[in-house]
Amino acid sequence: MRLHPLNDRIIVKRDPRQEKTSGGIIIPATADQKVTQGIVIAVGKGRVLGNGRLVEPEVRVGERVIFNQHSGTDVTVEGEKLLVIRADDVLCVENLPS
Repeated sequence: MRLHPLNDRIIVKRDPRQEKTSGGIIIPATADQKVTQGIVIAVGKGRVLGNGRLVEPEVRVGERVIFNQHSGTDVTVEGEKLLVIRADDVLCVENLPS
């Protein structure tokens, strides 16, 4: 991917599984509710504090995250729809088995 997030931003690929209900009904793209889950595909270096200290984002590439519904900016790169958000907009990270 040619896109690299700056500072405390991350790039997320929305979870396509959330575009269907558990009963198999497909939710149209025009529905009010946006997908709020996805996989982190790129992470910036972090936020620089006033004292010059770098605070790295708590999320890592490959983690599944839940984020604020109204977060970020939608972008399309090489035909793939992605979302650029601030790391602070991540509400929680799914614990993946190690």
